[in-house]
Formats: sequence, structure tokens, C-alpha cells
Amino acid sequence: MGIINADTVRNETAYFWGSRTSTIDWCEENYVVSNYIAEFWNTLTNLTTVILALLGIYSSIRYNHGKRVTAMYAGLLFVSFGSMSFHATLKYTTQLLDELPMLYLCAISLYSLVEIDKDVKFGLKLPAMLAMFQTAITLIYIFWIQHPAFHQAAFGLTALGTIFYAYKRLVQINPCNKTQRALSRAHLLGHIGMWGGFFVWNIDNIFCHQLRSYRSYLGFPFDALLQLHGWWHILTAYGSTNCLLYVHLIRLAWHKQDQLFAVHYYMGMFPYITTAQPKKVD
Repeated sequence: MGIINADTVRNETAYFWGSRTSTIDWCEENYVVSNYIAEFWNTLTNLTTVILALLGIYSSIRYNHGKRVTAMYAGLLFVSFGSMSFHATLKYTTQLLDELPMLYLCAISLYSLVEIDKDVKFGLKLPAMLAMFQTAITLIYIFWIQHPAFHQAAFGLTALGTIFYAYKRLVQINPCNKTQRALSRAHLLGHIGMWGGFFVWNIDNIFCHQLRSYRSYLGFPFDALLQLHGWWHILTAYGSTNCLLYVHLIRLAWHKQDQLFAVHYYMGMFPYITTAQPKKVD
């Protein structure tokens, strides 16, 4: 998603992946750090999402929280690999791998909230309907409306459904104070990550020329501090992970298991759900 930046200096056939075929190019100068990676920093910063997704997959499998929860984190991992492929190559095919999995991840989260009980209520009807909608969006985006605004609108529509059901389930579970605090924290951090990422994403688009000038002055590796699309990856990784944690916690509370688990931070930075530590008794 984003604007089309013309990078005529570095986007040459002499480099490993050849000419850019994607409809979008970002503010990071192409093939500056490596001849094999078109946008080095935009590719590298996706590792944040990879780590967070793997922690979520590990947590959901280890504590048997269900295939639907595992599928959410696996979807996030798929998004990160798609984004890495896109920024590394700047090809149209990998651009689709970056953008479309966002839709699928949101649909999986929506399904996890609607089918919150262990026994499915709607059978194959709901996943079939969601699959048909996502397939239609995919085909329209590939063959007809190849514009990021269409993808953004489709994503926003699916996200609204997810937000609606998240609020509905929150009202239904009436969580305890501990779970409510964890949900509030995940909700707040989710918003900070997503809106913070959206802010730097726009700054990167609007002030690209100035940012390139400042980065040229700073030089490698300090210029990475002004690679704002990379910061968008990091911020939205935290934002989207906290959104998934929110859904994860609601499902645990729905099944009366939330007292057994809590959100912890690997290396003090990467959130995931693990067993709650018992309170010390003096």
C-alpha cells in the first residue's frame, strides 16, 4: 500500500532482481546496501513481525489454544514473509504477496471471533462465505482494479466486521479485572502501533525528498533511523500482534481459561501469552 515513488537511479536491470514491476516503490533508495535486496531496511524490519508471529504460534500450540488461534498467528507470519519478498524484489507478484495476506489475516481473526465456541455454529457456511469474499477481492484486485485504494477499502471493510465482533464478545464475557487490564493494554498498544505506524508511513510518503537528503548526510548505518517505512513495519508489527492478543484473550475468557494465562514479554520486548505466574503469599 502507498504511493508510487519513481526511483530512476537505482532501479536498473543491472541489479539482481532487474527492473521494478510493482505498481509501488517506496522512499528507501533501491539497491544501496546490497545488489541482492532492493530495499534492504524495509526487508530487514519485517523480522520483527516474524519473531512476534512465531511466539504466537508457539504459545497457541504449546497450550492447546486451538487451530483458529494458531491460524491467526500463522497468517501474521505469512504477511511478514510476503512483505519481505516484496521489498526485497519490488516485483508485482511479490507485491500481491505483501498486500493480499493482510485481507486473509483479518478474515481469519473475524472467523475466530464469530466461531468462538469449540463446536462450530455455522458449519462450512461461514468459512465458505469468507473465502468467496476474499477470492472475489483477490481476483478483482489482480485482473481489474489494480489500485491500492481498492485493497485498502476491502481491508477496512473486513476490519470493521472484526472490530464489531470483538466489541460484541467483550460485552458478552464480562471479564475479570485482571483480564480487563490485559485487554485494555492490548487495545491501547494495538492503537498506538497501528496509528503510530500510519503516521510515519505518511511522513515517509509526503517528505520523501527531504528524508533522502537527510539520510545521505547521515550515511550508513545511521541513515536507517530515518527509514520511516521500516519503522512502519516495526510499529504495525506490535500493533497487529496486540490486536491478535486481544482476540486471543477474548477467546480464553470465553472458555473461562483467562485466569490461567497472562501476557509476558520475551526479552522485555516481544509480547506473547503464557501461563500466569502464581501470586506470592507472605
